Amino acid sequence: MKTPPSTITPEAIITGFHPVGSRSRDLLVRHGDLVGRKALAILDSAPWLAADREFVIQAAMLHDVGIGLTHCPDLGCTGSLPYVCHGVAGRTILDNLGLQRHGLVCERHVGVGISAEQAGRQRLPLPVRDMLPLSLEERLICYADKFFSKTDNGRQEKTVDEIIAGLVRYDADGAGRFLALHRLFTQPPGSPAVSADTISENLGHS
Repeated sequence: MKTPPSTITPEAIITGFHPVGSRSRDLLVRHGDLVGRKALAILDSAPWLAADREFVIQAAMLHDVGIGLTHCPDLGCTGSLPYVCHGVAGRTILDNLGLQRHGLVCERHVGVGISAEQAGRQRLPLPVRDMLPLSLEERLICYADKFFSKTDNGRQEKTVDEIIAGLVRYDADGAGRFLALHRLFTQPPGSPAVSADTISENLGHS
């Protein structure tokens, strides 16, 4: 049964898995708020895009809910899964609550999405299936998320160059996908395409 958006309280859901006063809960609420605000600011500056703003706010708050099942002491997480699994874990949590649409955001925001080919090639401990953001809202949260790190509690927003430099160290495909999202959210339809030389230069930035 589909849960009506107006009845969803993201912070209450987070608290169900991350108790009040825990480091992971404080980080999740702070990070989710930053990503949600960034996503709405992007929409405000891109009037050619129409997104479900209420859903964006909810999904931004919930996209990292699965981190509690991973082992990441720096974030106060003492679970057993590798951190890369937090998206799949979050989808399971939200699917079980009847929030399948929100769950897809969890699964598809990790990295800049993860393809089946990438999961297999890098031998990631993940289902070998495409986990790439598809809907506008999925892509928007995936993009906005990259500007903030939970490890510094969002104290400094990253630049586009910093994001690309970080992504290219792991997988050039992810850096390319980020650049595609950057164009989607910053260039109105009909704008001149970014040249291949510019993309190559950005991908080589380190």
